[in-house]
Order: sequence, then structure tokens, then C-alpha cells
Amino acid sequence: MDLKRAFGALTIAAFVALASPADAQRGRRAPPPAPSVAQHVTIMDADSGAILACDDCNTPIPPASMSKLMTVLVVLELLRSGDITLDTQYTVSEYAWREHGAPSGGSHMFLPINSQVSVRELLRGAIIVSANDACVVLAEGIAGSEAAFVEIMNRRARELGLTTANFTNATGIDDPGHRISSADLARLARHFITTFPRSYGVYAEREFTFNNRTQQNRNPLLGAFDGADGVKTGHTDESGYGLVGSAIVDGERRIIVFNGTRSMADRRSEAIRLMRSAFSDYAVRTLAAAGAEVGEAEVWLGGRRTVPLLAQSDILIGGRRGVQSTLTANIVYDGPLHPPIAEGDVVAHLVVEGPGFEPQSFPLTAGRSVGKANWFSRAWEGLRLTFFGP
Repeated sequence: MDLKRAFGALTIAAFVALASPADAQRGRRAPPPAPSVAQHVTIMDADSGAILACDDCNTPIPPASMSKLMTVLVVLELLRSGDITLDTQYTVSEYAWREHGAPSGGSHMFLPINSQVSVRELLRGAIIVSANDACVVLAEGIAGSEAAFVEIMNRRARELGLTTANFTNATGIDDPGHRISSADLARLARHFITTFPRSYGVYAEREFTFNNRTQQNRNPLLGAFDGADGVKTGHTDESGYGLVGSAIVDGERRIIVFNGTRSMADRRSEAIRLMRSAFSDYAVRTLAAAGAEVGEAEVWLGGRRTVPLLAQSDILIGGRRGVQSTLTANIVYDGPLHPPIAEGDVVAHLVVEGPGFEPQSFPLTAGRSVGKANWFSRAWEGLRLTFFGP
């Protein structure tokens, strides 16, 4: 069978008006953003989930404390199900205190050994000041051990489709097997924000006081970028300084993720630069809404000669402004299609591609069922091919 490209390089601008009228008339392109000194950069449009920029964003990386997003998510899901409450008390074990508390030298909330602490305070410590001791106390209290809690983390990661995620601890401390890509961290942050919007608000709090000690939130975007309200910093010797950041500007939310900067100062400057770029240099556009007809495919020996092709879900394209207007869209399928064809079957794809753009493919479904042609039509087609060829 032949591979059909039904649109023959129809430009995206012709498919749907993506560029602003002024840019389209002048043929201008927005200049590309300056290269990042950060590593494994992801920029995401939070409303749609579209990846706007990807710099080695699918490679599993050591996430450091950014992986605490999954730790906190598991706790919030248990709160929602009623298995625990904010007033549930857990005991600070010697292991949590010695290896992850004040004696450890890592991030902690000064939990006293053998003390009883509420889930409410432990969550705030884990979120606002990235307290390792709080994460381990929660893990031990909920699952009996940190290792058992990590099994829950990994199971939820698989259920959420975070294919690069593998957690070996609840804190993000360096471990060869503790990995997740920056793109999956962005997806995790988006799920967190949309699923637990009230709890997410805690990430914007600037300080946390416990045991008569006040610590500051380390997120460099808070107070430095208007609209920033999260999410999570990370730092280990292996990962460098990283960030999952999010902000809302003019009603649009963006999420950025990166790691590998050399210092807190570098992380701050990169966070601000990348977040500015996320709004000024990138955009997301809708090519077709779910269920919209985007073309048709040929059918051989069917009750109809063609079948309409519908977008299975919203078809969204994200990327640098200006570049989008240079992209092309093609309907691709192995054709002509052979009946019977059931309405809703995926029978084709819309492939969007162009210079400087990683090709994306979107499934298209049959807009109606098509049965086989009657015996007379099939016989006539056989005779036609015999004498006249295809």
C-alpha cells in the first residue's frame, strides 16, 4: 500500500492562522532566545501541557529535591482519600533525625528526635524549606519504612505516565538509580498544580517557622518575577542547582524545569531569564479542537469512496513565536484504507514538521463507519483495474 500524504506540505499558516496579523504581513520571525547555561531545560504551557522548548529534556537526570514533588503528591493523595489527616502524628525516628535532620547538614526543619509531629507541619516543612527529615518521617509513618514508601512513589509515577521516573528515596539525595527527566518533572508539576490547587499555594509561602527557628523559601523566582508562585528547588553535588518553576502572566501559566547551574546565583539568573523567555519567546496554538474534521482519506472498495478524518483530541502546537508560521501539516496514512472501518478507529495521523521543530504526530479517527462495497461495485472495480490499471 502507498503512504498517502493528503495535504502535500500545507503550511500551518494556511491550515490555521497562527502568527499574529502583523507578523504574518511582514514575514518577521521572533529572534530565538539566548542559549541557556542550564542543562536539561523544559518549558511547558501548563494549560495545555504542550512542551514549548526541550533542551535534552527527555534524558533521565538526578533531580535532587525536585523529586520531593512526588513525595508530597503521595501524601496529599492519602489525605484526599481519608487514610490520614492533617492532624495525624508521626514519630521522628533516630534514622530520620541523624541521617536527614540537624546532624546531617542537609535541608531540614529541626525536628527533635523521638518527637511527635503532625502531618500538617511535616508537609509545610517539606514544601517550603525542602526538609529532608520531614520527608523521611512522612515516609516511615505512612508506609513503615522509606523503602516501602518509595515503592508507592514509583507505582504512582508509572500510573501517571512518567516513563523516565525511578525513585530510590523520598528526599532526592544522590543515588545512581534516582532519576527522572526534566520533561516528566514538568508533567508532574502540572498534575500537582491542577489536582491540588489549594495545597499548591503553600509553595508560594516565603518562610516557615518550626521549633523556634525560621527558614526562608529557597525559590529564587518568588518576589523576583511577577506572577511566580512555585515550585521547587533542588541541589546536590551530582545534579548542580536546579529548579521547577511556575508563574502566571496575563492568565497564562508556564512551567520551567532545569538543573546543572553552578551556584544559587546562577540558578536565580537562569530562572528569571528562562521564565521571561517562556512568556515572551514561546506560544501555543490550537490547530484543531477535539472532534473537528481536518481532512479525509480514500477508501478502496468501500460503501463510500472517502471517510472524514477527525482530531482525536485537541491538536496543539507549541514552540517559538514566528517559527510556527513556517511549519507544514500533512495527513499521513497507509492507503487507500480497506473497509470495514469503524467510526472512531485511528486510521491516520496529522504530522506537523518544519525547520528547527521536532516533528509531532497527532492521531486522526474515522468520522463514520464504512462497510464493504456491494458485489457489483467490487466486480466493476476489478474489471476497471484489469483493463485500465490503477
